[in-house]
Amino acid sequence: MLREVSHINQKADKPFQRWFTDDYFDLFVWFDDADEIIQFQLAYKKNTADEKTLIWKAESGYDHFGIDDGENAGRIKAAPILVADGIFDCRKVADRFSERSGSIDQGVATFVEQKLLAYSDLKGDSPE
Repeated sequence: MLREVSHINQKADKPFQRWFTDDYFDLFVWFDDADEIIQFQLAYKKNTADEKTLIWKAESGYDHFGIDDGENAGRIKAAPILVADGIFDCRKVADRFSERSGSIDQGVATFVEQKLLAYSDLKGDSPE
């Protein structure tokens, strides 16, 4: 189940941020001065070779990425980076998010779940 990390470093010149985590998801949510969600980043399939992240921003919409963990045979490990990754199974991720988000702020959970489900309407590339 997702739980909130209560002590995260807030930067004075950046929007207020909250972080929710479990063994499958990391959810970072940013708020404006009116306490409205302006951005979130949902990493899923954590700690697997197939880790992904979905970013939603109020001003620009959605981006979906795979995570290159920086492992290269015979080389020193590099920092993980985001790489383009097309297909996002929004229904599957939304269902799992719904199952795991019962103990977090329900306003945040509902907002994120609705955005996950709306992805297929906007992108049209979610598997059925």
